[in-house]
Amino acid sequence: MTQALKSSLESELADVLLDCEYIDSEVTIYIATEHVLTTCQTLRDRFGFEQLCDLCGVDYSTYGGSAWETKAASDMGFSRAVDGANHSEPVDDGFRYAVVYHLLSLQHNLRLRVKVRLEATQPIIDSVTSIWESANWFEREAFDLFGILFNEHQDLRRILTDYGFIGHPFRKDFPLIGNVEMRYDADKKRVVYEPVSIEERTLVPRVIRDDNRYDKGRG
Repeated sequence: MTQALKSSLESELADVLLDCEYIDSEVTIYIATEHVLTTCQTLRDRFGFEQLCDLCGVDYSTYGGSAWETKAASDMGFSRAVDGANHSEPVDDGFRYAVVYHLLSLQHNLRLRVKVRLEATQPIIDSVTSIWESANWFEREAFDLFGILFNEHQDLRRILTDYGFIGHPFRKDFPLIGNVEMRYDADKKRVVYEPVSIEERTLVPRVIRDDNRYDKGRG
């Protein structure tokens, strides 16, 4: 049934599709930012995807450049996590971010993933709250954690972090220790923000070794 969905999408959305994948019984389509509203409207009205299950942001700045996943200790030593050959610098231009929509059709019992890539310098896209009301808080979360802006969103403000929070914690270049820390000041009788007192350090990557006890091929 998902194969038929892929064929229908490729036929009906041929003018806007950048790509259409069918992997592990899941269909994923890729579209450009300028077509997100019209495409989502079509997916709801003509393909029956009446429910938006999830909307999330993605930061691809270090995609494919992990210095941590390894099954052997290399001659580069543990410093490869800092400046090794596999270390990737954040992307400053081109497509760095993406918005991913997970859709569900109850009437057809089908699921669909929609991906839209966004510019690194100005990640902005039209809001789909006019199509699925459930996008309201999802878009606020993507704005809060990734700094992605949504045009025509009626209440685009932070939802998980504090109102005075600086930065977007799910961006790959956001420091793991954060920028500030907060505590309650008994004298001032309020919460105060101060520079973080934790010193940032490089973690030691773990070497992952195969364990024959979990080899499915052995009896």
